[in-house]
Amino acid sequence: MELAAPVRHESPAVRAEGRVTDGHLLQRIADGDSAAFETLYRRFARPVLGLALRMLRDRSRAEDAVQETFAAIWRSAASYRPERGPGAPWIYAVARNAIVDRARARGEATFADPPESPSPDAGPDERAQSSYVAWRVHRAVQDLPENEREVLELAYWGGLSQSEVARFLDIPIGTVKTRTRNGLGRLADLLEGEFR
Repeated sequence: MELAAPVRHESPAVRAEGRVTDGHLLQRIADGDSAAFETLYRRFARPVLGLALRMLRDRSRAEDAVQETFAAIWRSAASYRPERGPGAPWIYAVARNAIVDRARARGEATFADPPESPSPDAGPDERAQSSYVAWRVHRAVQDLPENEREVLELAYWGGLSQSEVARFLDIPIGTVKTRTRNGLGRLADLLEGEFR
């Protein structure tokens, strides 16, 4: 007579999609379970190394940061609180701290350090406004008579001088100047009051 293997009953919180959750592994590591640590290491070593490589841009220092990360996980797994969320974000926070510490040890600025001066780049509100203005100008240009639109498009978006536009369209330069002046005047009328 064969004995059936004992059936293990685990709560749904312990298993997620057929594998032990990161949080459960951290709890077992806090109890000194080296097998759980090995499982967690196999699960996270490559992603943590990838993160460290992107941030440090040096394989040797990235490998050191990974080693520091897992040493810190072994030492501080007891500080993980499952009620505060899953284990992966906690692990990545530990990794981030190890990576930042590694960068700061060499006196390098990190993404965690505030910039010394504000960025000269446009912010989201300025980019949105600029995008709207560009759309509105293009839309107004579409409302111009074709001969004026053609001259303005070649000059402003094509980068041609008025003499180059004249040669390209095979028309006199005086006609190019007249169409440009009339087109810009009509464009100003179409956009009047929108951008003040």
